[in-house]
Amino acid sequence: MAVFWMTETIPMAVTALLPVVIMPWLGVIGSKTLCKNYLKDTNMLFLGGLLVAVAVEKCNLHRRIALRVLSMVGSKPKWLMMGFMMVTAFLSMWISNTATTAMMIPIVHAILVQLRDNREIVYDDVEDGTNGMELGMCQDNFKEEMSSPDEENMIQNHVTHADDTDNARCNGHSAYLRKRRRRMSTKSEAKFVYMSKALRLSVCFSANIGGTATLTGTAPNLVFKGIVDTLYGGGTGITFSSWFVFAFPNMLIMLVMAWAWLVILYMGVSEFWSTNTEVENERTKAAAAVISDEYQKIGPLSFAEKAVAGHFIILALLWLTRDPQVIPGWSDFLGEETKTMVTDASVGITIAALLFMFPSRRPNFLCFRSKDDDSEPCPAPALLDWQTVHQKMQWNVLLILGGGFALAESCKESGLSTLIGQMLSVFGSLPSYLIVLVLCLITSAFTQVTTNTGTITIFLPILAEMAATLQMNPLYLMVPTTLASSFAFMLPVATPPNTIVFAYGNLRIMDMIISGAVMNILCLVVLQICVNTWTYAYLGLGVYPSWAPNSHANISTTAFPHAAGTLNVTLMPYSN
Repeated sequence: MAVFWMTETIPMAVTALLPVVIMPWLGVIGSKTLCKNYLKDTNMLFLGGLLVAVAVEKCNLHRRIALRVLSMVGSKPKWLMMGFMMVTAFLSMWISNTATTAMMIPIVHAILVQLRDNREIVYDDVEDGTNGMELGMCQDNFKEEMSSPDEENMIQNHVTHADDTDNARCNGHSAYLRKRRRRMSTKSEAKFVYMSKALRLSVCFSANIGGTATLTGTAPNLVFKGIVDTLYGGGTGITFSSWFVFAFPNMLIMLVMAWAWLVILYMGVSEFWSTNTEVENERTKAAAAVISDEYQKIGPLSFAEKAVAGHFIILALLWLTRDPQVIPGWSDFLGEETKTMVTDASVGITIAALLFMFPSRRPNFLCFRSKDDDSEPCPAPALLDWQTVHQKMQWNVLLILGGGFALAESCKESGLSTLIGQMLSVFGSLPSYLIVLVLCLITSAFTQVTTNTGTITIFLPILAEMAATLQMNPLYLMVPTTLASSFAFMLPVATPPNTIVFAYGNLRIMDMIISGAVMNILCLVVLQICVNTWTYAYLGLGVYPSWAPNSHANISTTAFPHAAGTLNVTLMPYSN
């Protein structure tokens, strides 16, 4: 199954069904037990998030958010790229990376087309536009070449009392200016090509990075959540809010570094403090005009957009405040028994169900009718309908998640993950932070040529057993490895966002390899800092937890080396 998953010989959703086909016949695990994995609590969490995302797409709210932010950040290339990256990363936190990229890249393309059409504004008609301006251009050119006040006075005197000799001299400088403008035009074309590459790459890079910030942002995060719940139950403390606490700052740092790297690579270090030239001012105006025109086409904010935005904000707040752990959440007020029953999945499905009930336009009856509405009272369609869900919902992802959980369950029951985990115990002599780094490097390398969902589904059960063998906190190995699976920047086939951006042209594979290789290194460095600082403290990664199985029950203490030194911790005894 791993071969099918990594090579995608058959569709991944079909591959995800293979555990049901193979495992019962081999006597590994029963079908009744296995099939429960295809609709777990984590799958329902993802379903709720997807339904809200479909409603956002249906009312075009995501496009309005994107254009509004772009109009606020400015149209200078570096800030325009920052705007694209901010919007793409934010949307990828809630909407699938593929859908976000598919929405953003046409906006980038439209702006680039407009910039190309306006690129020659300063340089057009170079052959015909000099006759009436030789003296002025000649004077400006002399002033650039002369520095002393006396020389400038002499230039002014020559221009004022121009004779045939002076005109001939100015005509010579006009020829020089034409050549110079041609050279500037060629240089401008090269800068434009580099800028277009930077803008396109910024979309796929930020889509991959943004999905790491939330538990529902990308499939590997949900695979992690499902496998952790399957192996350890709900005592790990991994919720939407706890994931957000450590992953969101990590995402922000990586996003800023990605922006800085693309600016340096394609625009030069001087771009950070450079001032606009005449050509760049024209480009800025052209980009601003495209963004303004696109925003005007959307029209005023509709009732449906306001309603969907309200549901979206409520959902985000409920997810973030349900069980933040550092402070009491709203679930603490439900009582001890009810608190364990209400999960992020039940919250997501509740808001999604309300979308099928809430009207998409203002009701036109009783006190809800507006003063200028004279239409006949009639029921308004809901914000979300099943036909739209059927067309836009990524049903295959639910099967892929279920297949991943089924595969993890099969590996656990068969003892395969235990065997491989024990084989990897040779890493036990290394410092813990170095073990994490090696695992992240391996995962990041695999995900360049295979799907990140398939990669993490295969790795996580093995890492769980490896953690038990080495008596390390399982989250210390599994969390950074999960995040590293999203660092797929180097090849067009690595992720769908890369494929979409590459398909729009003007990018070579080497462009993606060169820029992506450095991005991988930068993100891995940031990830190691994140895991070994605030995440280490927040999740208590230095302690072997009571919810994890203990492979060596007689061991009471162990040396758990950390980046800052060696930390001696007491192991909790494991009991069934």
